[in-house]
Amino acid sequence: MRIGVLSDTHIPARAKHLPPVLFDLFDGVDLILHAGDLVEESVLDDLTAIAPVEAVAGNMDSFEVHERLGEKKILQLAGYNIGLIHGNIGSNRSKTPQRSLEAFAGEAVDCVVFGHSHQPYNERVNGVLLFNPGSPTDRRREPRHSCGIITLGKTIEAEIIYL
Repeated sequence: MRIGVLSDTHIPARAKHLPPVLFDLFDGVDLILHAGDLVEESVLDDLTAIAPVEAVAGNMDSFEVHERLGEKKILQLAGYNIGLIHGNIGSNRSKTPQRSLEAFAGEAVDCVVFGHSHQPYNERVNGVLLFNPGSPTDRRREPRHSCGIITLGKTIEAEIIYL
């Protein structure tokens, strides 16, 4: 199973539309995960034109988006439990990976997908893959915009793709 992953699109504040290259990169994926801060809900419609979408709300999303999507979920995909969260707990962005993992304490997850910091992250911690795809529209202090692909097979593999 191939999964397109993105976060922190911040449309229309940081970009008017998703970058066209995303549609090429995600062509043929089985699912798309969005780890919050869509800002404009129409982002989900754009992504659904490529593949089914699972998403959570982030700190920049409206009350309605929070009500519709929730802030945290565990998806059972291809025999794996994938945690999806924005990761905006606390003020220190350097601790976003740790806080995102802690949000699933006591729950059996194989991977945690998160966003919030806009900093790509792809590391295993205590056997759990922590993956932040960065942002395809708001690179902040990063040199380039980014997104990601997760492949679920005999193992979970994740790749950060720089745009």
